[in-house]
Amino acid sequence: MPAEIGDVAPDFKLPSVSEGDFTLNQFKGEKSVILSFHVFDFTSG
Repeated sequence: MPAEIGDVAPDFKLPSVSEGDFTLNQFKGEKSVILSFHVFDFTSG
């Protein structure tokens, strides 16, 4: 099921190159989070 504008994102954990892992819940109520997917970065396509 695709996400709609305004939907609440589920919590997830991602690695950081400088500070270890972080989760979406770490920023809840403190900062806005923008997810950006760059499908063709680092590819020849």
